[in-house]
Amino acid sequence: MSQQNDEMSFWDHLEALRWTLFRCILALLVFTIASFSVMRYLFDHVIMAPCYGDFATYRLMCKVTSSVSFLPDFCDPAFKVNIVNIKLATQFFTHMSSSFWLALLLTFPYLVYEVWKFIRPALYENEMKSLRWVFSFGTVMFFIGCSVGYFIVFPMTLRFLATYELSAAISEQVSLESYMDNFLMMIFIMGIVFEMPLLSWLLSQIGILNRSFFRTYRRYAIVGLLVAAALITPSGDPFTLSLVFFPLYGLYELSAFFVKKAPEEAEDDSDELLSTVSAEKDL
Repeated sequence: MSQQNDEMSFWDHLEALRWTLFRCILALLVFTIASFSVMRYLFDHVIMAPCYGDFATYRLMCKVTSSVSFLPDFCDPAFKVNIVNIKLATQFFTHMSSSFWLALLLTFPYLVYEVWKFIRPALYENEMKSLRWVFSFGTVMFFIGCSVGYFIVFPMTLRFLATYELSAAISEQVSLESYMDNFLMMIFIMGIVFEMPLLSWLLSQIGILNRSFFRTYRRYAIVGLLVAAALITPSGDPFTLSLVFFPLYGLYELSAFFVKKAPEEAEDDSDELLSTVSAEKDL
């Protein structure tokens, strides 16, 4: 264990925690102010981009699906989702809340670093190496998940729900609050979902989870992930469903890769290896 940790008293730890929280809050404040100043541009070109037919995902899907008749049509340049504001102060509060969430997203690596720096003195050398990898991997997976949410999950869901028609007498207009709630929820939820391999690894380290669990429940997991993908993208066509299902299933298999084998599995692998070596020697 670190010598520095042995010399620190309870009040020293409390002081270190206070400065850690102060630096985290200061970073969030600075980035929130910076985000507030550029939010008008970001709102038009990033947050509202999925509302228009020239969004990058739609253009890519148009190239993929245009030659296949039974796939959904993404080649409609006239596609547009009309966002309306029905409360007086909603635009101002949306400006502030969006700035905070963007600041939280941008400072996430720094916040993780501050947590790492605070707990580092209490760790042994081998634990430090493991947790350094954990924090780095978790940060990368979080951003990958947010990207999947922004470029795949949210646009597919938005496009289906915005074009779904119950009656021709109903004009489709989406409130700003509804749009932002779904936008932020889907992006951050996907960021959290992509932490599943890391969570599985942590549960494996404390003996709660092993690889046999994933093998035993793989069939049930596939059904559950298909249901989850169908709920996330309720369009019903297999192409859109697969766009969400395969990343989720990939996370399941990646989680299985990171967990430890059960004791009996490790013994079986050892016996199989010994049998192979013995057979080679006999030859």
